[in-house]
Amino acid sequence: MNPAEDGPKRVVRGSLVKVLVHRRTDRGMRLEEHAARCVRQGEVHELVTTDQWDPRPGARIDRVGFLGFTELLCGGVIDRGDLVRIGETTVGTVLGFDACHLPNHYNILIHAARPVSGRDLGLRPETAVTFVQGRAGDQGTVPAPPGA
Repeated sequence: MNPAEDGPKRVVRGSLVKVLVHRRTDRGMRLEEHAARCVRQGEVHELVTTDQWDPRPGARIDRVGFLGFTELLCGGVIDRGDLVRIGETTVGTVLGFDACHLPNHYNILIHAARPVSGRDLGLRPETAVTFVQGRAGDQGTVPAPPGA
């Protein structure tokens, strides 16, 4: 978010359609140059956590946890720094986007304390997902996975 340019915006809402349960330390995602993306109602995008925070375009993101896929229930704008909540859990903040699967879907990269998966958070299909306008400097607050 750029406070000098960005005014208020709507909450982008979604619903989990598939839970993912794995993590990787060698994924090789590449951060897109754009810090914001417009999204449409009905689109499905993948939610991926990482403890890496490097907002430079092209930054390599290797340490990831896969949460799942969300169907967007409304259109809107998702910005770097937006808070991501799944159910009652604040998972972290949007770092950016990896477009390796376009035009099928974006990987929405979420900065969190640790890379966690959908299994780690006990996620279930149909759980509400929200992207709420954040503040510069917001950090992920996801709990560490059990046994970590």
